[in-house]
Amino acid sequence: MLERLENQGIGMPDLNKQFETAVADVKTLTKRPDNEDMLRLYAHYKQATAGDVTGDRPGALDFANRAKFDAWTKLKGTDSTKAKEAYVKLVERLKKSYG
Repeated sequence: MLERLENQGIGMPDLNKQFETAVADVKTLTKRPDNEDMLRLYAHYKQATAGDVTGDRPGALDFANRAKFDAWTKLKGTDSTKAKEAYVKLVERLKKSYG
């Protein structure tokens, strides 16, 4: 995808700018996205900024952190560029749904 974007004159600096804008935009939504979308946001953000998940899976009674860990784990192996692209697309969709 990056190669395709670069061929269209959109390089990594532009993707980084789009990602930063999306991070800011998500904080201005008028409604809170549903839990599944929140987990997707979290997972793509973490994969884009920190890479693959590390550490132990939280215990069964730590519901929120376990769900976040599991969502992030699903993206294991996804490179930062793809995670940023997915995050930007997700935020654009959420802006339409949640203002």
